Parts: sequence; structure tokens; C-alpha cells
Amino acid sequence: MFRSVFSAGVLVRTVHTGLTWAVTLALFLHDTDLHHQDKRWQLLHPLAFVLLVLGSVFLYFAVSLMDPGFVLSDLKDLESAELIQGSPLRMRRCGYCLLQQPMRARHCKTCQHCVRRFDHHCPWIENCVGERNHPLFILYLVVQFMALLWAFQLAWSGFRSEAAWTDWLYTNLLLLLASVLTGTLTVVVSLLLVCHLYLISCNVTTWEFMSQHRISYLKHHDSDTSPFDEGVLCNLWRFFCTFGSVAWERVYFRNAHHVV
Repeated sequence: MFRSVFSAGVLVRTVHTGLTWAVTLALFLHDTDLHHQDKRWQLLHPLAFVLLVLGSVFLYFAVSLMDPGFVLSDLKDLESAELIQGSPLRMRRCGYCLLQQPMRARHCKTCQHCVRRFDHHCPWIENCVGERNHPLFILYLVVQFMALLWAFQLAWSGFRSEAAWTDWLYTNLLLLLASVLTGTLTVVVSLLLVCHLYLISCNVTTWEFMSQHRISYLKHHDSDTSPFDEGVLCNLWRFFCTFGSVAWERVYFRNAHHVV
């Protein structure tokens, strides 16, 4: 289920973890609201912030090390195979894995595997985002957004005024760096979260959205609709509340041709 911690992404994960705890430490040591509450033994907010940061780090490693839905054997769903064989579509065999790909799967050259319901390969987590870890990836983005937004507010609360700008810069340099880092990442994570939630509500992956003209099962469909779209509520329910692999061939033919 989980990949080795000591894989190619160990440097990325080390940098991510190091920056997270460096910013957290800076917020506790400088004259921020968090520091004041900690000194007065008002521990509710400091404890909540630390738990939120711990949760974001845990989710980061879970998504980063988790199997995103690797295709490890040929397509075994006979009904899905028959549906494809009886249609203008053809079953695709990966030129790298030499395995038959389920619908919506794609080969990732970085991970060297085909991934079910492939969304994208994320260099931030050094792993693919696919069928198995995509919901957890969304949860990670939500928790990370909350932690970053709170950290930005705390960093902003710690700035101290000085008579000269050089003195101000010397006094607030670490908090300024923390504010720039957390502010930039807050914008990036919020945009990423909004984009993913929109695509999920339409039942479209990032790969399908970016490469529709090159994907055989999408070429003959309107670019504004997805053959997998079952309505916003059903799409969200299927994404967040369905466990195990989905035979997307059935959904495709039921919605597009009413075969099932």
C-alpha cells in the first residue's frame, strides 16, 4: 500500500517537512499572538495550531507514500472488456507496462506504472494522484490551506515597528520570510483546491481536462461535458464515498450509449 520512505522523493519530503517546522518554530519564538498565548499558558490555540500542522504533515506523507492505484495486472472485468470490444473503442495495451489499461488509466513515466483514474503526477508530493489517493489529496489540501492561512495571520501579528527601515528589516526578517512563504503557498493551495473541486464536481480528471483531444474515449464528446458526469451530487458522492476500483467502462457506456 505504501511506498518506501527512502525513494527518489526523499529530498522533496525532507525540504517540505523542514520548511513546515522551521516556520512553526519561528512563529513560536517571535513576538506573535501564538508566542504571547504560550507565555501566558493559554494553550488552547497553540495546541490547536500544532495539531493542525501535525495533521498536515501526516496527510502529506500518507498521500506521498500511498499507492495511487497502480495497475498491476491485465483487465479482469470481463463485462467491461466485452463492452469495449463491442464498441468503436479498443482496449489499450500500455507500451511500457505491457498491461491492458482500464479506462481512465494512464502510464506515468516518473512512477513507471499505469495509474487507475490518473489525475496528475504531483512533484510536490513526488507521487501520482490517482484513484486511491485522490480523496486523501483533497483532504490534505484543505488541512494545508487552513494551516497556511493561520500561519500567515500569526506571522503578520508579530511584526514590530522600528524607527529605521534597516532596523525594521533586521527585527522582522524571519517573520517577513515566513509571511512571503505562507502567503504565496496559501494562494497556490487555494487555487489548486478550487480547480480540483470543480473538476471533481464534473467527474473530470486533470489529465482528461488538459488532453481531451488526445484521449480516444473523449474525442467524440463535447468539450463542455464528460461521459462520466452523473450530476454534481452523484459525482461528489462517487468520489468521496466510493471505496475500491470503479469500472469506468460501465459508467461510460451507460451515460454515453445506454448500453448498461
